Amino acid sequence: MPLTDTACRSAKPKTNAYKVSDGGGLHMLVETNGSRLWRQAYRFDGKQKLIALGAYPTVSLAERRNARDANKALLAKGVDPSAQRKLDRTAARLARTNTFRIIADELVAKFEVEGDDPKTLKKKKWLVDLLCAEIGDRPIAEIAAPELLDALKKIERRGRYESARRARSLSGRIFRYAIVTGRAARDPSADLAGALIAPKVQHRASITEPKAVGALLRAIDDIDGQATTRAALQLIALTFVRPGELRHAEWTEFDTDNAIWDIPAQKMKMPRPHKVPLSRQALALIAALREVTGSSRFLFPQIRSWHRPISDNTLNAALRRLGYDKTQMTAHGFRSTASTLLNESRRWHHDAIERQLAHQDNDEVRAAYNSAQYWDERVRMMQWWADRLDDLRRSGLVVPIKAGRRSAT
Repeated sequence: MPLTDTACRSAKPKTNAYKVSDGGGLHMLVETNGSRLWRQAYRFDGKQKLIALGAYPTVSLAERRNARDANKALLAKGVDPSAQRKLDRTAARLARTNTFRIIADELVAKFEVEGDDPKTLKKKKWLVDLLCAEIGDRPIAEIAAPELLDALKKIERRGRYESARRARSLSGRIFRYAIVTGRAARDPSADLAGALIAPKVQHRASITEPKAVGALLRAIDDIDGQATTRAALQLIALTFVRPGELRHAEWTEFDTDNAIWDIPAQKMKMPRPHKVPLSRQALALIAALREVTGSSRFLFPQIRSWHRPISDNTLNAALRRLGYDKTQMTAHGFRSTASTLLNESRRWHHDAIERQLAHQDNDEVRAAYNSAQYWDERVRMMQWWADRLDDLRRSGLVVPIKAGRRSAT
């Protein structure tokens, strides 16, 4: 006869332990000390087995019946309930130890080994600290979108809109790393698109009027002193990469035979490799530079430390010395210069220009398609751009008028 709560409460200890059956293998073991323990007997692979299900009244009769039925369902699937419980306990223990902080620290260490720029790495660590202050000790597999959003909103409420946005992006990389290493099932940051305040875009100063661009190029060509600084400004004008990508350029990234600069993912603003077609002018510049800095790892090493790239202030400081203040032109502004003039030329597809600027496409399949589709156009475009810069450079030159020969008398 099935048990009742009254029967469970009234079960008293005897001289010897005894069982009170509920059916389906579930029974209560009444110990001589008065403990009333739930047990379930079952057979698996022809062997009689027993599984403990807690103590009464901490665990009620209804709860144990549910557990019994769940175990019987496992048996019907050929799963041993005892073995499954061990697996579940192991998974729970690992979940408790695999916290957001532990996974984040692992990923940051990976960035460091892969050679992330120290300044970029410092920013990532700072963002990780902001996130860990709120969710660092939480099992990463248990963090859901609302909890992550609350942590990001606390950053946002300090007025750090851009930091909150970057923290969301970095958290996504942390969750995806946890997924591929088997410690999380999904990335909740993907659910937060549009949930944060969009920071106001601050456009960097740039020169886009053609005659002014020509004047700037001539001023760069006339730079006295450090030849590598002049070459860096000339190359960033030709390639319009981000200043950090230029500063950290290494000789191993350049395939001059095929006229390609292949920038690895870890050096890009968005972690995706980027190829830059090299014009004839860029190749000539690189060849001349190799004679100067070819023994260094970097194209543009520091003067005092040949094994470190130039600082992030070097190019902007050179522009200031040329008379261009921060409201007129920055090293990053060459990207806006190129984007404006290339689009105004109406010669090139907008997507080809965007792909050459390495602007992120949220649709990875479309991004890969566009990258392949517009490669030939990008090669032609980069050569046209180099020729256009030469034209602009020459446009302001004063050509002296030669005196005509006197007629013979």
